Amino acid sequence: MRVVVIGSGGREHALAWGIAKSPKCETLFVMPGNGGTETFAENVAVDITDHAAVVSFAKANAVDFVVVGPDAPAVAGLGDDLRAAGLLCFSPSKAAAQLEGSKSFTKALCDEAGVPTAGYGHFDNEADALAYVRKHGAPIVIKADGLAAGKGVTVATTQPEAEDAVHDCFSGAFGASGSSVVIEAFLEGEEASVFALCDGTDVVLLPSAQDHKRVWDGDRGPNTGGMGAYSPAPVMTDEMTARVRDEIILPSVKRMAERGTPFTGVLFAGIMVTDTGPKLIEYNVRFGDPECQVLMLRLQSDLLELLVATARGELASVTPVFSDEVALTVVVATKGYPVDVPKGSEIRGAEGLDGPDIMVFHAGTQRRDGRLLANGGRVLNVTALGRTVAEAQARAYAAVDRIDWPEGFCRRDIGWRAVERENVR
Repeated sequence: MRVVVIGSGGREHALAWGIAKSPKCETLFVMPGNGGTETFAENVAVDITDHAAVVSFAKANAVDFVVVGPDAPAVAGLGDDLRAAGLLCFSPSKAAAQLEGSKSFTKALCDEAGVPTAGYGHFDNEADALAYVRKHGAPIVIKADGLAAGKGVTVATTQPEAEDAVHDCFSGAFGASGSSVVIEAFLEGEEASVFALCDGTDVVLLPSAQDHKRVWDGDRGPNTGGMGAYSPAPVMTDEMTARVRDEIILPSVKRMAERGTPFTGVLFAGIMVTDTGPKLIEYNVRFGDPECQVLMLRLQSDLLELLVATARGELASVTPVFSDEVALTVVVATKGYPVDVPKGSEIRGAEGLDGPDIMVFHAGTQRRDGRLLANGGRVLNVTALGRTVAEAQARAYAAVDRIDWPEGFCRRDIGWRAVERENVR
């Protein structure tokens, strides 16, 4: 097959890497790709917001299959436009992608399907939102309703912080995404990420993972797009995974089909495991980043076969196989992230680290004149396998320490909850 992967981040590097290993993959393009993907695929400089240009390239290059990686093109309906042109693609419809594109849409679906989630209010003006905050107090969670690159959520521990977050949304800090807000009750518990391939009818659960959203060690500082992850997440026991499937994933997929907007692609459920069971924090309609990186390192099945079966409505014919080992990834970001992100600094030592237990996935990189340069906030995902979380963690940080990039930084405690559990045993 001739395949295009849409996107330029670490998630897309991981997906492209997995697809390239398939014996069914004849030619692989990544649009636009990054400094890592160009080492084994052909990067294509096409504007992915120009759907007609994407379709034109696919047609001109006899592409058989398109995998849409990021959230924005999925929410914008790229999958619909590709299918309308007769192209097979892995992406939800624009209507179904509202599960990520609108938090109020997802909350309404939860109400209809009886999915457990936090109590909430939805507001399209600042005065009413502030009144809700003042009535309910802190801690409380403020969310820009639309896409905000993982940065539109504030877990406010004080009322002034909550009011500031509301003001930021309505003053344009997140553009049109903040023109309405969802305000949620604060949930106590431990977060986990659960992924399910869906073909509109059948659902296949993938392994769990746990992301680290805060920028600093100890889960301090502002939320980011993710500073690291590991898989599997110990909090997701077999019993808890079954409850997530039965109480959250399956009712949501069933209700989407009943609405006439069946979901196809990968459904990413952000879960809070509380004292009373799992509750849905949010849905995303693509693989997590950096969770995708740890899932791909553990995957032993043919990724291309899995994605094609999902797109064709043939999930019942495949069963993914994953390694029993733990995978852990550390995000190395540009100093200043997530606020100020200078570009162009040179990265040395990231090449040649890959091996049976280590993979460096690129996120924000580009190559120029033989040099590897930083080209974004989250730049590298140093990913390792191990028999335990502690072993995977040690291997990942040993590789991080071999990278010469003074302008970069990372958290030093990825996987800390699971390591503590291992130490208790």
